[in-house]
Amino acid sequence: MKCPYCGYEESKVIDSRSADDGERIRRRRECLKCGKRFTTHEVIETVPLIVVKRDKSREVFDRNKLTAGLLRACEKRPVSIEQIENMVNYIETRLQSSLDREITTMQIGELAMEQLKNIDEVSYVRFASVYRQFKDINTFMDELNKLLTEKK
Repeated sequence: MKCPYCGYEESKVIDSRSADDGERIRRRRECLKCGKRFTTHEVIETVPLIVVKRDKSREVFDRNKLTAGLLRACEKRPVSIEQIENMVNYIETRLQSSLDREITTMQIGELAMEQLKNIDEVSYVRFASVYRQFKDINTFMDELNKLLTEKK
């Protein structure tokens, strides 16, 4: 780390502390040449995820959109905000840990449905009906039958 006073590139860390709820590390350093102290902040560098939509357009992943979709599906259901936040965190972590920087809305939707199926089946069906764009009652019934078959 380059000293802001003399420009020397060698310093030693005197103190390290977590900051911003563990999102960054604050370090006190001392220049090995001039002896002056300075503070640095270390953060994890994240590469933004790009979402490829059905129409092939691209946009940056927005966890708020995912949260809003899950909230709509879980409206008036016994699903807590904490459970929704946990689902969003899980999905975002899975997407970030994949090697792909471009993800499809299909991948996001499948992960969301996988999570909803384990938490609340009615919310799952609501989400699936919008996500899979059910054309008629038969496709809706097919999804319900799949769900019932899996429960047995």
